[in-house]
Amino acid sequence: MIDLRSDTLTQPTEEMRAAMARAEVGDDVYGEDPTVNALEERVAETFGHEAAIFTPTGSMANVLAVRSVVAPGQEILCESLAHIARAELGAHGAFSGITMRNWIHPRGQVDLDSIRSLFAPDMGPFFVPTAAVSVENTHNFAGGAVLPLADLRDLREFATAVGTRVHLDGARIWNAHVATGTPLREYGAVADVLSVCLSKGLGAPVGSLMVGDRDAITEARVWRKRMGGGMRQVGILAAAGLHALDHHVERLADDHAHARLLAEACGVDPESVDTNIVVVERADAAEFVTQAREAGVAVATVGPTAVRMVTHLGIDRADAETAAKALAAL
Repeated sequence: MIDLRSDTLTQPTEEMRAAMARAEVGDDVYGEDPTVNALEERVAETFGHEAAIFTPTGSMANVLAVRSVVAPGQEILCESLAHIARAELGAHGAFSGITMRNWIHPRGQVDLDSIRSLFAPDMGPFFVPTAAVSVENTHNFAGGAVLPLADLRDLREFATAVGTRVHLDGARIWNAHVATGTPLREYGAVADVLSVCLSKGLGAPVGSLMVGDRDAITEARVWRKRMGGGMRQVGILAAAGLHALDHHVERLADDHAHARLLAEACGVDPESVDTNIVVVERADAAEFVTQAREAGVAVATVGPTAVRMVTHLGIDRADAETAAKALAAL
């Protein structure tokens, strides 16, 4: 089976497993795991921020990040198909007591005119104030679309002018970096706080990080423990992340090329595929998924008429070509 359901399906390479096996570890809740500390320091420096905290999941990293800039009873603005709104099971309302309002864009882009119209200043005890704006780069459910740096800078300028904050869901920020050549520090500069993931295209088995200023990260450590995310000798997992940063970033370009191959086979313009995700509109989406599996290719629905396929570390060129042939036949 060629499995294109998600880039979370990657398996650690033998070299990554070896790095995990020899990792120096300590108790991370005490701040004494040297491998975790090294990973956190490296990622914070990469994005030009003061500190970072390692979390078991991207959803937890996002919850911690958002709650650091949005207080209970305040709101965050985000695009209608943002991961924080659609795929985190209402965690931000359930754990942090915040609300969301959305703008709609078919490619998940920054729509500054809509954001301006949605933004609500603090007007006292009458209306919910907007505390932050969240953007997702790349945008998962918009087919891995990249958000242009110029648009993110415009958002940063607007947010600064009105006194609100910016959260960046950078689960696949590495893909945006490789696709555009934009330095990661430039992406970090547009956000007050961000999350980044190691367990998708980079191929680590577990792990994300929240990145921000030192005070936000200090508070996040309390909330991570409160949510059950305090981990002990977790350097074994952090070592996988360090290995991924050393060896698996630039190879994301291969995933992007493979995704364009799949897109062409499915009648999607390859030029519309920015990174490693292809979304195909099919009225018979569920049936198409069944037929693809029978042909040896696992894909997934992400809506009643939308089929998603995602290339990743476990899919080589031969796999992509075989999958493309099978999907084209369907």
